[in-house]
Amino acid sequence: MDLQLAGKRVLITGASKGIGLACALSFAREGATPVLVARDAQALARAADAVREQTGQAAETHAQDLALPGAAQALAARAGEIDILVNNAGAGVIANVIGMAASSPRYDYVCGAAANAALVAFTRALGGEGPRHGVRVFGVNPSRTRTDRVLGLAQQRAQARWNDPDRWQETLGGLPFDRLMEPAEVADVVVFGCSPRAGYLSATVIDLDGGEQYRGAA
Repeated sequence: MDLQLAGKRVLITGASKGIGLACALSFAREGATPVLVARDAQALARAADAVREQTGQAAETHAQDLALPGAAQALAARAGEIDILVNNAGAGVIANVIGMAASSPRYDYVCGAAANAALVAFTRALGGEGPRHGVRVFGVNPSRTRTDRVLGLAQQRAQARWNDPDRWQETLGGLPFDRLMEPAEVADVVVFGCSPRAGYLSATVIDLDGGEQYRGAA
């Protein structure tokens, strides 16, 4: 299926690894130009190399800490015209990669759940108004995904429980399909949502959790 993304410029934050890099690869395979943003210049260079080697597409990189005052404005000036924005942090699309904590909060992750809930509300509010200005805004809430962060946290829990980080898989019981979600599976949903094939998608937040939140007790 041609997603009609060839020639589009896609700015992706947190793009040096994990879901951000997977999004860059998926967009590049559709002929888009990924504009990669992250704090670590060396990691960004490796990500750009991976995009070129795996897809044949060149990627633009900007090493930038967007938490610093004025950083977003400076990035906007350097990056120029952007058709699609993917936050993993004219007309166009904004895709916010958020997290399942907004829908399934835990007592030990209250701050993260509150932040996710705020981003869900932000996405829905902007997504409702955006079409007046030719901009779609949608979100994706991925559940446990095979990223360095998730694996690192699982190893820490295994170390704390059993003094053995290699038992990390035992801390992730009850996964749908008996596995972690892959970053590419998140990226493919983001890429489709950004394409003209999803041209009426706005203010929607997609829970991508393999049905886990609705599954009854075994």
